[in-house]
Amino acid sequence: MAQEMAMLHDVARCSACRACMVACKQWHDLPADMSTPFEGQYQSHAELTPSTWNLIKMKERVDAQGNFHWDFFKRQCMHCADPACAKGCPEQAIEQMPTGAVVIHPDLCVGCGYCSHNCPFGVPKIDPRTHTSTKCDLCFDRIEEGMEPACSKTCTADAILFGTKEDMHRKARERLEELKAEGHPDANIYDPQGVGGIHMLYVLPDKPAVYGLPDDPVTSSSIDLWKDVVRPLGKLAGAGAIVGVLGMAAVKGMAGRGKEEK
Repeated sequence: MAQEMAMLHDVARCSACRACMVACKQWHDLPADMSTPFEGQYQSHAELTPSTWNLIKMKERVDAQGNFHWDFFKRQCMHCADPACAKGCPEQAIEQMPTGAVVIHPDLCVGCGYCSHNCPFGVPKIDPRTHTSTKCDLCFDRIEEGMEPACSKTCTADAILFGTKEDMHRKARERLEELKAEGHPDANIYDPQGVGGIHMLYVLPDKPAVYGLPDDPVTSSSIDLWKDVVRPLGKLAGAGAIVGVLGMAAVKGMAGRGKEEK
């Protein structure tokens, strides 16, 4: 049986070398984004794109004590234990693997955008070239072969770790104690339970909002209502409409034949 795995990003150790971004593109054979306008900062992209699944965000800020900070944050799919994207997908094109990776199957995806709309982190993007949804897949194919994801394998600063979820939680707790001792009273482990917990864990030196993360994201209960009630009714209505059209065609056909016989 496959073990439940997790990735851990230690924000305080990240050097923003962006080797993880390059490794992600190389492993998944993702093309470069040709339009990335300069916005007066070193960050390469403003946000995730259909062909950039892993982004190091850079933020300059001054805290309440007047201290300057340059925060480096690894943004990608969180691989929620209760994934809203999978629950909202009308084609069952999104699968949660036993390892915890949440994977989009492009051959089943119809590009409806429900996954993007329902994700509390705004991660999935619709690729205009293929009309399918894309996002980080946690290198599930590498994991299945006993390898670690390309990004964590490439990290030179030990800022990205990968292993069993239990081990990653243990390492996160150890690192949290170190940050607290170093004078970071708001340091925390980001693993929101409103989405069932995540398999992309973070050790944050400051509050989640500082890094653009929602404090308490949740998988909306309305997704269950839509998937379990509204969608089936819609299919029944659609089937009824088809039957009605076919019935009308049959009646017209019979009426036509009746006229010919007369």
